[in-house]
Amino acid sequence: MAAEADRVADFNSGEGLSPRTLRIETLLVLGLSIGASAVSALISFVGSATEPGGLKDQAAELNASAAPGRPWLDLAWQVFGIGTALIPVVLVAHLLLREGAEGLRSIGLDRRRPGFDLGAGAAVAAAIGGTGLLFYLGVRAAGFNLTVVPESLPDVWWKIPVLIASAIQNSLLEEVVVVGYLLRRLGQLGWTPPAALAASAGLRGVYHLYQGIGGLVGNMVMGVVFVLLYRRWGRVAPLVAAHALIDIVAFVGYALLAGKVGWLPTG
Repeated sequence: MAAEADRVADFNSGEGLSPRTLRIETLLVLGLSIGASAVSALISFVGSATEPGGLKDQAAELNASAAPGRPWLDLAWQVFGIGTALIPVVLVAHLLLREGAEGLRSIGLDRRRPGFDLGAGAAVAAAIGGTGLLFYLGVRAAGFNLTVVPESLPDVWWKIPVLIASAIQNSLLEEVVVVGYLLRRLGQLGWTPPAALAASAGLRGVYHLYQGIGGLVGNMVMGVVFVLLYRRWGRVAPLVAAHALIDIVAFVGYALLAGKVGWLPTG
């Protein structure tokens, strides 16, 4: 475990790439992925905050139908959206290989420690997921958050598989880009560990601002925890597992419980 953690701090020089090249590369990767989504979330929040009425009376839909009434076309759009959202992950793998690293293995996304990754991920998911749900219900009741609608897909055979695939896609994209890749690049660019932590956690928070202030604060806290765990373990895989489990429970749980329990807001 110590060897894994040491590797996080042992950033190489980017195989001769200049700081300017690394900065441009990082901005491009973020611009194609989480960075663009963060700007979109900020604009969305401004729109929601300036709407008449409170935030809790508005809804933020996460997995919506792309072709209502046309299930096969809808499925095609869902698969297309999930697949294209993973292209930045493939790009990061390419860029890490280009610099002489071991691709995603260099940030600890591999199959070398499946038991540890799944076990640690499940423990983190249980702690953060439960706390996060209580926090969301509290900030929504206080009027600081939109009503989050995790899914509004039609009741068809592919609904649950698509929700699970969407959760895995979210976890891969965020943890690979915002934790593994970004911390590596910021370290190569000379950022201090506290500054890199703040950048990663802040970006994660702004990316969820479309949900409201609760989404911003809750995900910033999650970002801090995930960065600290990554530095301790030297592996992004447990974070991917934790994030995927949190989202799977949220998406599938909502699909099964919405309208059937009184404590779950439905928009």
